[in-house]
Amino acid sequence: MDKKNFLYTYLNARMLAILATVGLHDVPEAAVMEFGQTKNLELIFDTLNTTRKYANLKRNPKTAFVIGWEEGTTVQYEGIAKELVGGELATYKKIMFGKNPAFAKWENLPGMTYFKVTPRWIRYSAMNQSPWEITFP
Repeated sequence: MDKKNFLYTYLNARMLAILATVGLHDVPEAAVMEFGQTKNLELIFDTLNTTRKYANLKRNPKTAFVIGWEEGTTVQYEGIAKELVGGELATYKKIMFGKNPAFAKWENLPGMTYFKVTPRWIRYSAMNQSPWEITFP
């Protein structure tokens, strides 16, 4: 399996991630998030427009995720977030809800927004073996 398909399969098997954003005065902030992903390894998540992460991403779209940690494996992911609107929003919501239909429970909340994150750097680490495997796609 090539690296991209391996990472897609790894991400698809997980429902939660830690999302880090840059807050006011460059203070880091983090939150546990549900997420979806595309075959191109873009991440999709939702948040209310009243949250700190929403304000942070509107000011500075740079973000990072940690996904995994089960069985000593993890993906570190850095990318650029873009708020989704219009037809693009509908397309990405289908992908996200396809991964887990329960994500749709938040869809109609007032102020719900959706972001797509395009990867800039990804690293997979398996520390459950010797020697450790660290992969940079």
